[in-house]
Amino acid sequence: MLREHRVGCAPHVLTRLVAGVGAHPATIREVAERLNPAQRYGAASLPDPLPFVPTILEAFRSLRVAAADRELLLAVSLCLDDRLEPVLDVDGRTVDEIAGGPVGEHLRLHAGSVSFVDPRLAIWILHTSGSGAVAEMHARLDVVFTHRADPLNAAWHRARSSLRGRPSVAPELIPIARALSERGHSARALLLASEAEVHADGIDRDEARVVAGASALGAGFVSDAVTQLEALFPDGAESHRLQALAALLIAQSTLRGSVPDVVPGDFRPRSDHAADWHAWTRASALTAGLCAERGDRRRMRVWLDAVREGSARIGAERALRDPAFALSWLVAGDADGEDVAGAGPVSGGMLRALRTAAGGDIDLGLRILATGDSAMGAEADPFVAGFENSALVRAYRALAEVLLLSWRGDIGMARAHLVAAARELPVALPFAGLGVVLARRLDLAVLGELSPYALALTDALPPGVKIDRLVDRSIRSYLHGDFEDAAAAARLWLDMGAPQTTLAVPGLDEVFGAAEPVHRSPQLVRPPDLELAAALRMRLQGASEGRWRREHEEVHRLARTLRSPFERARVEAMIGAQAAIRDDRIAATTHLGAAASLFEVAGATAWSRAMQERLSRLDEPNGGSARALDTLGACRRAWTQFLTARELDVAMLAITGASNREIADALVISVRTVEVHLGRAFAKLDVRTRVELTVLAHRTNRHL
Repeated sequence: MLREHRVGCAPHVLTRLVAGVGAHPATIREVAERLNPAQRYGAASLPDPLPFVPTILEAFRSLRVAAADRELLLAVSLCLDDRLEPVLDVDGRTVDEIAGGPVGEHLRLHAGSVSFVDPRLAIWILHTSGSGAVAEMHARLDVVFTHRADPLNAAWHRARSSLRGRPSVAPELIPIARALSERGHSARALLLASEAEVHADGIDRDEARVVAGASALGAGFVSDAVTQLEALFPDGAESHRLQALAALLIAQSTLRGSVPDVVPGDFRPRSDHAADWHAWTRASALTAGLCAERGDRRRMRVWLDAVREGSARIGAERALRDPAFALSWLVAGDADGEDVAGAGPVSGGMLRALRTAAGGDIDLGLRILATGDSAMGAEADPFVAGFENSALVRAYRALAEVLLLSWRGDIGMARAHLVAAARELPVALPFAGLGVVLARRLDLAVLGELSPYALALTDALPPGVKIDRLVDRSIRSYLHGDFEDAAAAARLWLDMGAPQTTLAVPGLDEVFGAAEPVHRSPQLVRPPDLELAAALRMRLQGASEGRWRREHEEVHRLARTLRSPFERARVEAMIGAQAAIRDDRIAATTHLGAAASLFEVAGATAWSRAMQERLSRLDEPNGGSARALDTLGACRRAWTQFLTARELDVAMLAITGASNREIADALVISVRTVEVHLGRAFAKLDVRTRVELTVLAHRTNRHL
């Protein structure tokens, strides 16, 4: 609905909007329209309260509440959590009295908690209450929470009750915010730290900015993080600048799409304090990973040199240096590096899972991730210290799981997991946009089209992040039977250098001929199953007519060893297509049928549907598809791997019915040369006459 109104919104932001205004589409649209792009795509936190839009005004236009009830509703609106007891302390009435009164119909009271029946009422109350009334209620809540020995809420309400700055509350709020951030409550931590920054001065302000920036990054609010942390440079205290360095470089890289053009020496500590050197070393390790995600090996090495220097200085070779090197090189495309890992969710579990899966044991890799996601598997990670439970780290781990599921061939399950993660986490941020590539490929495999989820995630990408949309176009065209457009898009992708993520996602090598340039990156990381499947498809494409039967039997034998139903189905589909081209109906039906069944098992519904359409095409006469006969682009591309350029030109003209003399005139060559080229084309394509050549061309175009 939002896309229909040209209002882009990241899925996890939409989840927050639904929580904030309820399931009211018109209100959601109006609120989303009032947000700036950074807020809609999750780069900035949502305003608190949310905008006061016309549908909210209209919903409560006729509402009349008594003064005491309005104060009660205001107290509920201002509290950080949904506990009922503090609200009762402020109000003075019992639960039964509130539930039985006029205000009771607007509140949901259950098991010691209180919430609004319609969450839009909180927005209405806050926007229609004066600043004085709001400050007074905060002051009353401060008294209540102080009496209840709740320093977190007391400090928060004390700060909010002041209409002028109150520096004394900053030292109270900062450690609470830091603790909340480390426990994974990044959004609430940002709320408290930002409030502390407003009241603080001097060194307290620097510390508040560090905590606010780190909390913003943990929540995925990279724009907020940059705003907070850039304020520390160049005038903040060195210790605070170094504490902020890792989060700032991550936020800048994610927001702008490229790693800032700086070097480690620009930030090398001037002191001998171990904490400063540790912060610098960790920032270097994380920045090396950012460079690796973007395929920048040269700069990755520069930052890894800094990791080596800093780790030696603080004795963190095992905790920081080794996992930093291992993870950076793995993400950069070297899966054969030293088998080391650190501790915690990233340098421990995720690194081990990716390396294990790339080595061939995908099930074990998934179990490693599952263990790390349990409470029993939680442990500190020096690589992302303080962020272990953050939304950003959880997004990295969620994408790792989706990637491994796609490698295993569970395409439908991978998409379901990615959609679920996208509703809660900033999945467009990790691995330089890998989540967006996965969302698009999985959508195409399951739906045959891009869903609003994939389109919204694509819109959220920063300008500096590029994804291989041409491959997506090629896949979509291929699945819809437009093989010529699929081949054209693939050709353009090759001409542009075949950009792709180093962590392999399902592509489309079916439309490449064996004579094409090598289309896989030498730095591509994928398990042996995917490596073998790609090699088998390439082998089929390069098989000459004379070697076809022997090759296809051997390829089929090897394909049966593939554990991924999706990858095996793609090999079966190619065998079936090649058999159809050679008019081997029995083999074509067998292999295309097997492919359709395997795609269904994998959850790749669109691929399965495409195979069913190919099966139905087997029963068409050669002239059954007018579109296929009008153009022979797929045939021309297929034959380029067997014929020279001149032989191909002659053969394609012969298919049109041109005589040898007409071909000679068109190509400005002699008739004898035409005869030679045509004879060689006949021999290479295993046909004896022009009629057989024409039939083969149309079958190739129809089935390839």
